[in-house]
Amino acid sequence: MYNKIDFSNKPVLEGSKVILRPFTEADCEIMLALLEEPELRKLTGSVCSDEEAEEPSSQEEVDRTREWYLTRNQQTNRLDLAIVEKESGNVVGEVVYNDYDEDTGNVNFRILMGKAGCNRGIGSEAVSLFIQYGMTVLKVHKIGLEVYSFNPRAERVYQKAGFVLEGVKREDFRYNDEYIDTRVYGLLQADYNEHRKQLKSSCETK
Repeated sequence: MYNKIDFSNKPVLEGSKVILRPFTEADCEIMLALLEEPELRKLTGSVCSDEEAEEPSSQEEVDRTREWYLTRNQQTNRLDLAIVEKESGNVVGEVVYNDYDEDTGNVNFRILMGKAGCNRGIGSEAVSLFIQYGMTVLKVHKIGLEVYSFNPRAERVYQKAGFVLEGVKREDFRYNDEYIDTRVYGLLQADYNEHRKQLKSSCETK
């Protein structure tokens, strides 16, 4: 066994632009609205066409999703935190660690961001804060993620954070009747430490 992690601890992580914190009951309706955004539904692979992206979720789906967010803080095998923009106090997305493997110390990472949080460095800081927590507090061995090839903006954020492209699952997804690749990224403890050294060195030379 690598390292047993108790994900029942739900931290509050604060940066200059964002706060990552546990979900509250008041966040549920906000997240439901975010998850109806067509672009977000496309980028997360929740739908398979622009037409589906524009269709509202059924009441059954809404009820199921609401219950999902109401129970995030009780989970002991995963960590779900809301992304809050500090300036406005608005919830603009979420970050998640799930599928932790105690044999390898590897964990899966995902992030979703509504349009209100895009193009202002909020996502980059949220990723950085969450990764720092995973590597320095949880002490995972590796953080992995997958991103569709039609989302280069997200790829740039991951690369900036030190993630390394490990492979491509060719034509793994189909959207608007076109095949899309899934790109697989990983960040090892060694990668993270080296990336931090490079950032520190870069800052010292400026």
